Amino acid sequence: MAIQKLLIANRGEIALRIHRACHEMGIRTVAVHSTADADAMHVRLADETVCIGPPAASESYLNIPNIISAAEIVHADAIHPGYGFLSENANFAEIVESHDITWVGPKPEHIRTMGDKIEAKRNAEKLGLPLVPGSDGAIDSIEDAKALAADIGYPVLIKAASGGGGRGMKVVPSEDQLESLMSQAGSEARSAFGDDTVYMEKYLADPRHIEFQVFGDGEGKAIHLGERDCSLQRRHQKVLEEAPSPVISAEERERMGGIVSKAMAEMGYRGAGTIEFLYENGEFYFIEMNTRLQVEHPVTEMISGIDLVREQIKVANGEGLSCRQDQIKLHGHAIECRINAEDPQTFVPSPGLVKNFVAPGGMHVRVDSGIYTGYRVPPYYDSMIAKLIVYGTTRERCIMRLKRALEEFVVEGMKTTVPLHQRIVRDEEFLAGDYTIKWLEAWLEKNPA
Repeated sequence: MAIQKLLIANRGEIALRIHRACHEMGIRTVAVHSTADADAMHVRLADETVCIGPPAASESYLNIPNIISAAEIVHADAIHPGYGFLSENANFAEIVESHDITWVGPKPEHIRTMGDKIEAKRNAEKLGLPLVPGSDGAIDSIEDAKALAADIGYPVLIKAASGGGGRGMKVVPSEDQLESLMSQAGSEARSAFGDDTVYMEKYLADPRHIEFQVFGDGEGKAIHLGERDCSLQRRHQKVLEEAPSPVISAEERERMGGIVSKAMAEMGYRGAGTIEFLYENGEFYFIEMNTRLQVEHPVTEMISGIDLVREQIKVANGEGLSCRQDQIKLHGHAIECRINAEDPQTFVPSPGLVKNFVAPGGMHVRVDSGIYTGYRVPPYYDSMIAKLIVYGTTRERCIMRLKRALEEFVVEGMKTTVPLHQRIVRDEEFLAGDYTIKWLEAWLEKNPA
């Protein structure tokens, strides 16, 4: 039976994004929300709303019993988790399906397998994805760590198996610092994730971060929608993304796209996913897979013309993929700027009342945001308040349009990172596409506002 009513287990711009896709498909929506989000745009627009707890995410958006209870109260057919929160929680996915509610996401076993970075590497190797040289699994002793590091060569990277966002990650320049930094990584990982398991990889000096968008029907068919370049990062958090990458050739795209889509087909993967690589000296190295929709998915939508949220819902509904690989044509260039309620120099969060909000417009300009004039941005969640996505037939035209759109972007009442983006898109190295994952932090040091 087709999905009639979908519960959105998220908040902010992604909740609004899912609501819009549902309404265009004739599907009713249910917004669950914390008390802090009672006035949120997606809550105002949804067909039904259910308050699931107080502001703290642990008591609301991460509260599985409350979300399931809400779904049962309103008789929802499906749950879409968005990204963040419970989107990559295999236990939640299993609970949803055990209640005969359609889970708009990958199979729980794939979320579990690819969510553990060590298991993900093992699986990626079996599937033929190129790996960064490193340990086959967890490192159990300092002796093993020293032997492996000597084999692959310093510097090496110690990473938390359950990590993310740079926590539990240490660069080890030489053997005399290995034991100390390995211990620090384990302690950070235990504190952040409740798991002190770590593994080792070769440290790549100055790579780019390239990710491929994949989609599977869960029955052995899969496609890719090209790559995104997410190398502009600060403290391992993405700031600006573009598609396609300025440094990937059509031949590389076709070759790697073929490899990732074949891997997903072999897995029997269902729904949207992203295969992330480090790219250096013409080589790709698998780092992880995100078994969900990405924040930066709009740039792929802009160059492919495919609505990824609609595609997620169709696949979850058992309708299969909308197109074959040979029907996908990527055109032009798209860039996304993440607009955060932060001081553009210190990056200190700046929540508060939106006194005036004017979104830029015009041809090929898209703003994904849940804020409006009079809305109060709560201090309890991620500081991203909007995404500005711009398309152009070439990268140069895209950047010119982006400059104009940033000039039009108005958010009064708080500090935002709009001025930071205005500076970035005028930098000569950015204009040349000449940047890596280390570029932005170095640039910020050299170019204080």
